[in-house]
Amino acid sequence: MSRRASGLDGDGSIVLFGGRSEIGVEVAARIANGRTVVLAARRPDDLAAQQQRMRDAGATAVHCVHFDANDTDSHPALIDQIVADHGPIGVAVIAFGILGDGPRAETDHAHALEIVHTDYVAQISVLTPLAVAMRAQRSGSIVVFSSIAGARVRRANYVYGSTKAGLDGFASGLSDALHGSGVDLLLARPGFVIGQMTKELMATGVKPAPLSITAPQAADGVVKALRRGRRVVWIPGVLGLVSFVFRLVPQSIWRRLPR
Repeated sequence: MSRRASGLDGDGSIVLFGGRSEIGVEVAARIANGRTVVLAARRPDDLAAQQQRMRDAGATAVHCVHFDANDTDSHPALIDQIVADHGPIGVAVIAFGILGDGPRAETDHAHALEIVHTDYVAQISVLTPLAVAMRAQRSGSIVVFSSIAGARVRRANYVYGSTKAGLDGFASGLSDALHGSGVDLLLARPGFVIGQMTKELMATGVKPAPLSITAPQAADGVVKALRRGRRVVWIPGVLGLVSFVFRLVPQSIWRRLPR
């Protein structure tokens, strides 16, 4: 697939859903040169640092729009407005979500639903109208973040892991549905990412998993895969083999594994 087909060339805007996401900002910065960037976040007036990062990366214009992941009724109109205001979307990066508290989610009904709503339902709520809009323009790329946590859901974080497993399946099916439309979807499956989202978890004594990565490393993997026209990328690449091994572990052992 050519770079033009993958949305990395041309005049289409870069839209980041989750405008303060560390990984999302790193991805957008790597492809922002000469492009309009739209940062969509719940507090659009509090994105000065992210705006400056885009300008430093060569963005010709940076716009911030209000985006509430959990207000699913607002998503179709928001996407329509972004297209109306800023033209065709070149690359859309879906990078919002919450980690949640795994032990709490096992017994707290509301918290379990909060995780599922943000990390699965809201993702579908964005991806569905986004795919409609980009099919209409017959071009562009969508980046979706799954996780090694969804490859085989583990006891220690099964609520969060289940959302990643579901999102992975949805994105895989959407990728097939977009085939031949001029729009491609890259499904990124990173390992444990050391950053703001995992800081509280690590503060409780949880150590980074083997093969952990940083947000810049994750972004490098995503952009490299976009340039190559890939549909799926494990970051780091060896995680693809790790996920295969995961499926071979007997359940009696698997349930005792740590996070």
